[in-house]
Amino acid sequence: MKKIRVLIVDDSATMRKLIRTAISADPRIDVVAEASDAREARDAVNLHAPDVMTLDIEMPNMSGLEFLERLMRHRPMPVVMISTLTRQGSAAAVEALALGAVECIEKPRYGNAQDTFEKLIEAICVAANARVKDAAVTPHVARVQSGQTYQKICLIGGSTGAVDAIERILSRFPADCPPTMITQHMPAPFLASFAARLDPIVKPHVTLAENGRPLRAGEVVLAPGGDFHLELGPEGTPVTRLLQSPPVSGHRPSVDVMFRSALSHAPRVVAAILTGMGRDGADGLTALRDAGAVTLGQSKDSCVVFGMPRVAGEMGGVSEWVDLEDMGDRILALAATAPRSAAHGG
Repeated sequence: MKKIRVLIVDDSATMRKLIRTAISADPRIDVVAEASDAREARDAVNLHAPDVMTLDIEMPNMSGLEFLERLMRHRPMPVVMISTLTRQGSAAAVEALALGAVECIEKPRYGNAQDTFEKLIEAICVAANARVKDAAVTPHVARVQSGQTYQKICLIGGSTGAVDAIERILSRFPADCPPTMITQHMPAPFLASFAARLDPIVKPHVTLAENGRPLRAGEVVLAPGGDFHLELGPEGTPVTRLLQSPPVSGHRPSVDVMFRSALSHAPRVVAAILTGMGRDGADGLTALRDAGAVTLGQSKDSCVVFGMPRVAGEMGGVSEWVDLEDMGDRILALAATAPRSAAHGG
């Protein structure tokens, strides 16, 4: 079996040794090089052609975030951030994910080192199979107002790689976009930081969902995570609901929970499943399509991890495959059409 070639980038020699010792114990991983700053990292990438890079945020001369941005523009590759600054809720962690990092792991603290390194090994293995795209394309920014009357509710679910995808999709949405709900697999503090990041850079108002709040045009609500799943209330005026219950499909918030909650609204729904590991959302998307919703899957070539969309497609839950660069416009076009009166026939 071919081992995953890893480059460790951290300005601390002690931390590099800890990371090397921990991940080298996994038979799937081969640490091919170390670097203490961005210049050494650049040279190591060119010399060793690693499959995955672990990257610190705090480094001398050039920060890890600045180096990550340059790397994704000039030589895109899978990166896992590991830093004291990528702790839960950190804006730096969300910025790293938006720049294209596959995952963000907090550096080990006293008492949690084993758990941290287990997460790091898992993240490296996921990253090794990720499709990382050139991030040099600046997303088109939508008009302030579309003047369009949207007749459908939009539901979007994603996981690994979907932070950047969601930003790109919402960059196409106008200020009067269709009512939109998003479930993204992240810890609650990350989701709060994600909403805070999105709101000033896109035209619609982006916020964390609140229980019992009407879902309105021009608003995008994110599942807050933590102890809660995000649901769409039953028939009538669309209302967001927060459901406190155990994880579903291995996740909380769960995409399946959000999709299934919208079944009574299905003819008025456009649902999209984005890049991510596993199968969360596949069952719910299939049920939505059977009930009359329009269902979209992010295309394989534009996914970082073609997991959730693949399973949904195999189940017959995807009515249309769409490249990421076209997803925002396609959602808007479908949301402007009249509600479907019947379920699909196959």
